[in-house]
Amino acid sequence: MANINIDSRKKNTFDAIVVGSGISGGWAAKEFTEKGLKTLVLERGRDVKHIVDYPTTNKYPYEFEHRGELTQAVREESPIASRCYAFREDAMHFFVKDKEHPYVQEKPFDWIRGYQVGGKSLLWARQTQRWSDFDFEGPKRDDFAVDWPIRYRDIDSWYSYVERFAGISGHKDGLQALPDGDFLPAYPLNAVEDYFKKVVGSKYANRHVISSRCAHLSAPKQIHFDQGRGQCQNRVLCQRGCPFGGYFSSNSSTLPWAEKTGNLTLKPFSVVESVIYDDRLGKATGVRVVDTNTKEVTEYYAKVIFVNAAAINTNLILLNSTSTRFPQGLGNDSGVLGKYVAFHNYSARISAEYDGLKEFTKDGRNPSDGGYMPRFRNLLKQETDFKRGYAAGFNASRSPLRDTSGFGAELKAQLLNKELGPWRVGSHMMGETIPKESNYVKLDASKKDDWGIPLLKISVDYDDNDAKMKQDYIEQMTEMFTEAGFKNITPNVSSQAPGLDIHEMGGVRMGYDPKTSILNKWNQLHACKNVFVTDGACMTSTSTQNPSLTYMALTARAVDYAVSMMRKNEL
Repeated sequence: MANINIDSRKKNTFDAIVVGSGISGGWAAKEFTEKGLKTLVLERGRDVKHIVDYPTTNKYPYEFEHRGELTQAVREESPIASRCYAFREDAMHFFVKDKEHPYVQEKPFDWIRGYQVGGKSLLWARQTQRWSDFDFEGPKRDDFAVDWPIRYRDIDSWYSYVERFAGISGHKDGLQALPDGDFLPAYPLNAVEDYFKKVVGSKYANRHVISSRCAHLSAPKQIHFDQGRGQCQNRVLCQRGCPFGGYFSSNSSTLPWAEKTGNLTLKPFSVVESVIYDDRLGKATGVRVVDTNTKEVTEYYAKVIFVNAAAINTNLILLNSTSTRFPQGLGNDSGVLGKYVAFHNYSARISAEYDGLKEFTKDGRNPSDGGYMPRFRNLLKQETDFKRGYAAGFNASRSPLRDTSGFGAELKAQLLNKELGPWRVGSHMMGETIPKESNYVKLDASKKDDWGIPLLKISVDYDDNDAKMKQDYIEQMTEMFTEAGFKNITPNVSSQAPGLDIHEMGGVRMGYDPKTSILNKWNQLHACKNVFVTDGACMTSTSTQNPSLTYMALTARAVDYAVSMMRKNEL
C-alpha cells in the first residue's frame, strides 16, 4: 500500500501548478512550459478547444431560435449574468449560470464569471493600454491604499514582450499618461470620431482622443502565424470565439503554444479547494482539488504554485487555505487578505447627435470600438474635489432611418429606405475607484457550495468619491460635446451595481510591507515564497486603464523570476 501511495504522489507531482486558464493563467502556462517545466493547469470548468468548441461562431442571425435575444426563462435563471452586454443567445454558453454558482451579496455586486478553459479571455472587450507612473505612483502621491512596490520601468520591457506575442493594434501617440507599446497598425477613427479628436485637441491642452488600442491582429506577423492565428476579419462577433484567432485569447494563443512544448497537462473540471501548506517545511506543497462532476478529492503537488483563478476566486482559494501557520488564510499575517477590493466605475454614459459630415458614413466594422480618451483629471496636479480620475470611450455611428409603423407593402417600403439619419455619438466613463478596507470579500461561516467550499460574501460599494467623479465626467463630456457642436446631449447615470464592469481587483494586493500587503514586488506571497498571484487579485490600485495587459506582463515577469529562483534552489 505504501508503494501505491508513493506512485500516486509521483504521478500527481509537477514542477509547477497553475490554477486557472484565463488570461493570466494561460500566460503562466506558456512561460513555464517554454522554460522546460512540467506544468499542470487546473480549470474548474469544461474544456473549450479553439475553433472546435465555438458552436455559434459562424451562425447567421436567422439560425438562432430567438434571433440572438434571451428568453424570460434564461433571464430568470441568470439575473446577474444576463445584465452583461455579451450575455446573449450567441455567447451565453460561455457564462456561469447564477443558480449553479451562488454567492452572498452583503451589498449588491454583479459577479460575472466564465468557468471554462480560457475563462473570460473568450469574452473580454480586448481593450489594452499600458499603465504609466501616474498609475503606479498614484497611491503614494494621493495618499490612499499602499505604495506599489514597482514602477513603470520594472514592467516596461514585459509589456513589450507580451504585446509582441499577443498582437496589440494601436498608434504611437506620444502621451505621457499612456505609454506607447509595440503595436500592430491601429484601426482608424471614422470621420466624426476624427472630427471630435481635432476639436478636443484644439480646445484643450491636456486632453486627447486616440484610436483605441486593442488585442486584434490588424496585420499579423510571423509570431502570430506560428501560433496558428490569422488576421482579424472585423466581424465583431468576438464573444462567440474567433475561428481565425483574430483576437487574443488563451484558447487561440497561449494554451496551444504551451501544449506544443509537450510540458503541459491541462485538467478541466477541477475545482481547487485550497492550497496545501506544510507547517514543517514552511512552504506550500500543492493544491487540493474537487472533481467538478464526481466530487472526488485529489491532491496535486509542485515546487511552485501560481493562483490565477480570477480576482475574486483567487481571494476565495487563499482565504480557504488555512493551516496551523495560517489560520486566517494562506499568507494572511497582515489580516488584509480579501480587503481593499476595488473596481472600475462604468456607471455613467452620455450620448448626442451630430448633423455635420453628412457626406460620410461608416464603412465596415471596427473591432477597437472607435476612440479612447486617456485620463486627464488630476494628472499633473490635484484640480478637483475627488481623488484620481477617469478615462472615456468615444464612438460615432450612422444608420438608415427606418420607420417601423404601418403594415404590408407600406412597411416593406419603409424598411427598405436607405436614407441615413444623423450621426449618433456616445461615450462611457471608466473611473478609478479607491481601494478601501470596507470593500472586502470573506468566507461565509455556514453556507457551502456543491463542492463543499464555503460561499463567498461580497461587500463592495461605491462612495462619495465615485459620485463626485461621475458628476465631473458628465460635466466635462457635456462641455466637450457642446464645443463640438453636438446636439440633443443626453447624460445617462445608471444604478448598476459594482462588478458589472468585470474589472474587480485587489484583495491580495502587492506592497513593500508584509504588515499591510500580501505580495511582494515579484507577485510572491511575503509569507509563503513558492506561491504567486498575478491575476486581478494582486492589484494595489486600479488606475483607469483596462487591466488585462498588465496582468499578462506581471505574469510573464513573475514566472521568469520564479524559474530563476527555482534553478538556484531558492524556492
